[in-house]
Amino acid sequence: MSNQSVSSPALDRSAWFVVGSGLVALGVAMGIGRFAFTPLMPLMMRDGTLSAAAGTEWAAANYGGYFIGALTASWFSSDPRRGLLLSLLGVALTTLATAQVGAEGALAGALLRAAGGLFSAWALICASSWCLAELARRQVSHLGAWIYTGVGLGIALAGMLSWLGGRQPAAWLWLELGAAAGAGALFVWMRSRAPGVTPAPVEEHEATAIANNARGGHLSLALCYGVFGFGYIVPATFLPAMARTLTPDPLVFGLMWPLFGLAAALSVAAVARWLPTWSRKRLWAVAQGTLALGTALPLIAPSLWAIAASAVLVGGTFMVISMAGLQLAREERPDNPTPLLARLTAAFAAGQIGGPVLIWMIGTRQWAGLDALGLVGAWATVLLLLSAVWLWHDARRFRA
Repeated sequence: MSNQSVSSPALDRSAWFVVGSGLVALGVAMGIGRFAFTPLMPLMMRDGTLSAAAGTEWAAANYGGYFIGALTASWFSSDPRRGLLLSLLGVALTTLATAQVGAEGALAGALLRAAGGLFSAWALICASSWCLAELARRQVSHLGAWIYTGVGLGIALAGMLSWLGGRQPAAWLWLELGAAAGAGALFVWMRSRAPGVTPAPVEEHEATAIANNARGGHLSLALCYGVFGFGYIVPATFLPAMARTLTPDPLVFGLMWPLFGLAAALSVAAVARWLPTWSRKRLWAVAQGTLALGTALPLIAPSLWAIAASAVLVGGTFMVISMAGLQLAREERPDNPTPLLARLTAAFAAGQIGGPVLIWMIGTRQWAGLDALGLVGAWATVLLLLSAVWLWHDARRFRA
C-alpha cells in the first residue's frame, strides 16, 4: 500500500509542486534578491547613479544582511513555509524600491541591499528546510537536488535581462526585476498551497535518526562552508566589473553573469540527473577543488578568456557546493534541519564578508607582485584546496 501511494499520480503531482515552488523561490531569492546587483553595478556606475565606493558599500551591506538573515532564520523552524513567503515578498519590495535610489541615496541603497541580503538568506534556508522535508516525507528525496537549479536559472535570467537591456537605464532594470520577483512570489504562494502540499508530521524513523548521527562533524562542515563563502565571493561579485576593465561594451562584459548563472543551473541539473546517489561530501570535495581552479585562473591569465572560464568554473560549482552542504544538513538533522542550515549559511556569510574586509585592509599595498584582489584570490585558492582534501578524506573515512 505504501508503494502504491508513493507512485500515485496525486503524490507525484504534489511532489512536483514542491519542487516547482522551491525552484522558483530560489530563483527569485538568489538570482534577484542576492545577485542582481552584480550585473547591474557596472551599469549603475555608467549611469552615474552609483560610485565605485558606494558600490562596495552596497555589496558589503548585502553580505552583512545575509549574515544576519542566516543567524535569525531559525525563527521559522516551526513553519519554514511562512518564512519563505515572507522573505520572497521582501525581495520583491526591496528590488522595486532600489529603482528609486539615485546618486544621492547611497545610504538608502545600502539599507535596501542589506534587507535584500537578509530576505535572501531566509528564503534559501526556509526553502531548503521546507522543500527537502516535504520531499523526504513523500519518499522522493532524490528530487531535492532539482530545486537548486533555480538559483542558476534565476542568475541567468537576471543576467540575460541586464545583458539584453544593457543600454536601458539601470533603474528600469531594477523595476523589471522587481516585477519578476513579485510574480515569482505569487507563483510560490499558489503552488505551495496546492492540494496535497501541506506539512506532514515527522515520521518515527526521522525523529530517531538524529540520535544516530554524529554531531562532532558539524563544526568541520561549517568551517568548510565558510571557506567556500570566502573563496567564491571575489569572482561572484566582481567578474562583470573585471571584464568591464578589459572592454567597455556592455554586450561583452555583461555576458559574464548569464554565463555564470547558466553554468550553475546546468551543473546542478547534471548532478541531479546523473549523480543522485553520490556521497554529498565527496561531491562537495570535487566541486570545492574545481572552484579553486576558478579562483586561480584570473590570477594566472588576466584576460577575457580567463574571466569567462572562471565564470564557468565558479558558476558551475558554487551551487553544487551549496546543494551538497544543505542536503548534508538535512541528513544530519532530518527532524528539524533549519537550525543547522542556518549555522552553515552563517558560516558561509561570514566567509564572504571576510573576503572584502581583507581586500579593504590590504588596500593599495602589493605583495609578491599581487594587489589586494590577487592576494585574496591566492589565499582563497589555497584554502579551497585544503578544505577539498579534508572533505574527500573525511568522506572516505566515514563512507559518507
